[in-house]
Amino acid sequence: MKIKSQKRSSVSLYLVSTLFAAALFFTTAVTPVIAADINDAQDIVDRSKVTFTSMVRDKDFSWFRDNLKNAKGLLIYPQVLKAGFILGGSGGTGALVVRDVKTGDWSEPTFYTIGSVSFGLQIGGESAEVIMMVMSQKAVDSLFTSSVKLGGDTSIAVGPVGAGAKGAVTADIISFAKSKGLYAGLNFEGSVLGVRESLNKAYYGKGASPVEIIVEKKVSNKGADELRAALKKAVK
Repeated sequence: MKIKSQKRSSVSLYLVSTLFAAALFFTTAVTPVIAADINDAQDIVDRSKVTFTSMVRDKDFSWFRDNLKNAKGLLIYPQVLKAGFILGGSGGTGALVVRDVKTGDWSEPTFYTIGSVSFGLQIGGESAEVIMMVMSQKAVDSLFTSSVKLGGDTSIAVGPVGAGAKGAVTADIISFAKSKGLYAGLNFEGSVLGVRESLNKAYYGKGASPVEIIVEKKVSNKGADELRAALKKAVK
């Protein structure tokens, strides 16, 4: 009986030590990744504010500034990188914010990737700052799915650029981009937008869908307060 008891104790000790080792490995392996995601997410939010403020103040983006009041939401990409030279794939991660027409408040940010952008010959560098004005409820709703193809699921057009630019543009999404301070006529037709679930989870401390973040307002992060305040101040 004594021998059996000792065997049980050994087995129990082995199981406990194994579980502890597994838990320790999981913690050390995952924690840095989560911490990195949180830092990445906040960095995107902070740089989104810089990109937005810069474009609002730029005289060449007067049409963008004057028509902000008509936008239902904004997709802000602080940096879209070109993967190849002249032609080839590209991409980046940005944030979607949606405006409440009644209160004028902007939603908490939701993170989205963009891929397969055509840079063309006119761009002055290998990266660009991009803001997409979401003009229709159809476009907003399409962004609540896991992914959306621009030009397929929703129409997209390049916005008017230049001091005093005028004219009516009819599209679900209107894009504006600049590289190294200059206008960059990027072609977003066929590009795919996808929800960056890992950043959403890291930023809000738990998994949350775009609908839960934007419509149901189930989560929040004070780190986005400055971005939201800048957006609200610009739209009068």
